[in-house]
Amino acid sequence: MNNMQGMMKQMQKMQKKMQEEQEKLKEEKVEGTAGGGMVTVTVSGHKEVLDVEISEEVIDPDDIEMLQDLIIAATNEAMTKADELTSERLGKHTKGMNIPGMM
Repeated sequence: MNNMQGMMKQMQKMQKKMQEEQEKLKEEKVEGTAGGGMVTVTVSGHKEVLDVEISEEVIDPDDIEMLQDLIIAATNEAMTKADELTSERLGKHTKGMNIPGMM
């Protein structure tokens, strides 16, 4: 019985630390780029798009599709980086544990 109480305390402690990390992730920013830096998308650790920067030289009214593709590529890269950041930050609290729904 005592072992079960200890495990519950550890789980509560881990849950609190993970909640704190999730709050910190809101403040984290990651960038994705495309076209050699011609398009940069910045997202938060919660995967909210915060900023999109587009260099003037990539804007061609006759080739809108290329610009759209660059924006998509930069956004996808930023989202992947946000996922990796989340896994890194939260994963350190669940190392070696297989908890359904946690990752």
